[in-house]
Amino acid sequence: MEWVGLSLLVALLLAAAVTLGIRLPGTALVEAIASRLLCATAMADSCGDETRLIAAYGSELGRLVAEQMPSLAFEARSRAVPVDFRRCRRRACGDGPPGRLVLRTETGLPLTAFVHVVDCRAGDAEEPQADCSGRRAGNLYVQYWTYYPESATLRGVPVLGAAGYHRDDWESLQVRIGPDGEIAQRASSHHGYNHAKGFANAGSDVGIGPLRGLAEALGVRRRHGWGPRNPLLFVSGGSHAGNVGGVARIERVAPSDRIRLVPLEPIAAADRRRFAVSPPWRKRVWTDPEASGTD
Repeated sequence: MEWVGLSLLVALLLAAAVTLGIRLPGTALVEAIASRLLCATAMADSCGDETRLIAAYGSELGRLVAEQMPSLAFEARSRAVPVDFRRCRRRACGDGPPGRLVLRTETGLPLTAFVHVVDCRAGDAEEPQADCSGRRAGNLYVQYWTYYPESATLRGVPVLGAAGYHRDDWESLQVRIGPDGEIAQRASSHHGYNHAKGFANAGSDVGIGPLRGLAEALGVRRRHGWGPRNPLLFVSGGSHAGNVGGVARIERVAPSDRIRLVPLEPIAAADRRRFAVSPPWRKRVWTDPEASGTD
């Protein structure tokens, strides 16, 4: 444990020097080292989002990841909120309290979103398996993954209710930043990725590729579901399907600055839990940020 104490002391001294404006050689490097040491020696819940993100992605990218996280707007009659699957995999601990502003679950757990970054700005991603070819080259992709203990699309519908149920629901909001700085978003919606609700996205929602392609060819659906940025992600009740264009009626909101952001890459490399549906790191979009299906 001595190295932990020493690392923490060094990190605190370096951070204090930067804070007080003391000029040190390689200040950017000093800041990065301090951030990494502080986060490495902190407990998960006490390591602040910015410090944790900077430790994982560096100063510039870490802050950008925090800035691009949207607030969540929940459809009426929606109780579930995104949680950390390492701490909660049951509805009893994954529901939010009543009220229009949601800050934690009813059991006091923090709202959580997991982050995965595919950086194609240099033409090749840091992950050797990632696809940065073609239209992906030059783009930065940030994926925000939310976990819900269960999905119940048809809850409340007589006879059909059980048909829409499954455990372990993973949803995502994905951000694409182009070389010119243009920002686009898309959200997971059943079997595909969409920008807004509507008939044009029916093929994507039911997982029928030819219908999805036809809608894009006719110009009634944006290619691969991408569309303009919105600071809100709208979450449908029951299924938790998302869209950036809005839903009929919003009942509750979770502010972005109250959603805990956790880098997913180190978790994906080590986690061996079983899920009823594929977790993010086993989906095509994990390595191909332009993939159009949620498989």
